[in-house]
Order: sequence, then structure tokens, then C-alpha cells
Amino acid sequence: MADLYRKKLESERKSLWAACRLKGLAIHTPERQRIAEIDRLLVEHKAKQGGG
Repeated sequence: MADLYRKKLESERKSLWAACRLKGLAIHTPERQRIAEIDRLLVEHKAKQGGG
């Protein structure tokens, strides 16, 4: 079964990262903080799924 939660997070992260790169946003902007939050959520989700 497809992991839709993980795919949604990865898609949002990719979109935010592209916007940050295009605009040259600094580390402490809300967009960059959201990327860090998504990274944390992905790590937690992967751990719940058994690491794979």
C-alpha cells in the first residue's frame, strides 16, 4: 500500500525547498522552519513504520 502521508510530506518539502532556493531565503524564515519540521516528522514516521 502506498504511504500517502510520507509522499505528502515529501512533496510539500520539495515544493518549499524549491521556493526557498529560488527566493534565497535565510535559515530562520517560516518556510525553512517548516522544512525542518517536515524532516523531523519524516524521521518519526519512518521509525513508526519499522525503519524501512
